[in-house]
Amino acid sequence: MKIYGDEQSGNCYKVKLMCALLNIQHEWIHVDILAGGTNAQAFLAKNPNGKIPLLALDDGRHLWESNAIINYLAMGSDFLPSDAFDLAKVQQWQFFEQYSHEPYIAVARFIAKYLGLPDSKKAEYEAKQAGGHKALAVMETQLVRSAFLTGEHMSSADVSLYGYTHVAHEGGFDLSLYPAVQAWLARIEALPKYIPMGQ
Repeated sequence: MKIYGDEQSGNCYKVKLMCALLNIQHEWIHVDILAGGTNAQAFLAKNPNGKIPLLALDDGRHLWESNAIINYLAMGSDFLPSDAFDLAKVQQWQFFEQYSHEPYIAVARFIAKYLGLPDSKKAEYEAKQAGGHKALAVMETQLVRSAFLTGEHMSSADVSLYGYTHVAHEGGFDLSLYPAVQAWLARIEALPKYIPMGQ
């Protein structure tokens, strides 16, 4: 299989981390989003939404959206439960990640890290802070109660939220305000097959 992505993107890193945790061999193909790599016709033929990450299977099928990809990869493993309610809890956190977390934390980080926090984007950057802290507070509340987001065992929901949470400081979010989140990050980083972003 091939994975198209940018290793500094949290959404792409989620997929790379899931592959590492499950020992899934793949070919990584770098896509330069700032140079318009996702707008190339060859890429759009694989993903008409024009975004990374993109999974290309050996049989010619393609899958996009990071959480869909990691759940596909995790199918049949301990990272994705088979019980209907437990699976829904995983998906609950993944929807939370895409709608209540990523639009604030990931966007603030993109403005600061990728764009260099230009004056024209400072108001947008500042506007993302409250929403990002609200999301981190929701995670803190849960992680005070359990080691991982859905209970005492790690799931693909944790991979989904780890992607941008562990680099939230690059978007201006002080993670020292969230000790349970920090402890959760440390638990994930202590996993034997863990790989850091960029590797």
